[in-house]
Amino acid sequence: MAIPPQIRIQAGAAQLLYALPHPLRRLIAGRPVRVDGQELALDAQLLLRLQQLSGATLVTDNSVRKSRAALDASRHLVGGKPIQPVATSEVTIPTEHGDLPATLYTPEGLRSGSGLLVFFHGGGWVIGNRASHDNTVRFLAKHAEVRVLSVEYRLAPEHPFPAAQEDALAAFDFAHAKAAELGADPDRIAVGGDSAGGNLAAVTAQVTTRRGGPAPAFQLLFYPGVDASKRRRSRELFADRFFLTDEHMTWFLDHYAPPGVDRTDPKLSPLLADDLSGLPPAYIATAGFDPLRDEGEEYAARLKEAGVPVALSRQSDLIHGYVNFLGVGTRFTEATAEAAGALRMGLSGAR
Repeated sequence: MAIPPQIRIQAGAAQLLYALPHPLRRLIAGRPVRVDGQELALDAQLLLRLQQLSGATLVTDNSVRKSRAALDASRHLVGGKPIQPVATSEVTIPTEHGDLPATLYTPEGLRSGSGLLVFFHGGGWVIGNRASHDNTVRFLAKHAEVRVLSVEYRLAPEHPFPAAQEDALAAFDFAHAKAAELGADPDRIAVGGDSAGGNLAAVTAQVTTRRGGPAPAFQLLFYPGVDASKRRRSRELFADRFFLTDEHMTWFLDHYAPPGVDRTDPKLSPLLADDLSGLPPAYIATAGFDPLRDEGEEYAARLKEAGVPVALSRQSDLIHGYVNFLGVGTRFTEATAEAAGALRMGLSGAR
């Protein structure tokens, strides 16, 4: 799909801005921001300044349609040019609720029998799609040297909880059953995602482990939402000004888990599961300036207490959503590269 001329101009302006000398970028961004003993990265502060100047927001006019369209446009501004060489092919995942579209990403030169990441995009279970996370997935595929199956799961409010979770589970089962056709090793399949997608990955790991049979070999969780029932300190500290806000979180949850849904259900709030033992090893990344920070770190601590190998990495100077900002600055790419390295190592030893 062609990028609108206005978006091309804005993306070019953003590139020029990030190419300015450090003193000029600091002047535009404003004085350093420090909260909770952390200093916001200049790349992140500059992005927030651009968001403020443009009036852009993650949720637009409380409209699902407008919010989805705005996210689709924003990926052209900050996502960067498509990372190459990574081949793509379309895949259909049959489920009892209908077919799910998915895209298989394969880095150039990758042999059959590779590791595979089943990836679930973020967006509060309401917005986002494969396209919004295209470059994120390309980056992970290339730098982790794995195939990635990016899944177009059903979104709320058209399909509230547990629709997305059911689709995530079906996608993992499909990937395991069809591993050879996908060019992957069935014993080296990971689940992962960012934010709401991290939630779906965590739940999928729990459900598959508890039922017996095939389960993921690794979890890659970027700033996951893992408890819909409780407010933590980070949600109060970063309630606004840092991309994802307290108001946004309420809006997303009210669409995905409307009245009548038990928000303590572990399939919605995996942190609240009674038993976390036996789950696959995990890399959990949190962002310092993120309302979801504390629950992600609490989940990592509970996994560790249950004997699960966990690498917790707080990117203390970054904001929610950083894996989608690969087209501007360098700090977002550095943080995502660390995760790609963890995924590569996690699946290399999964046999």
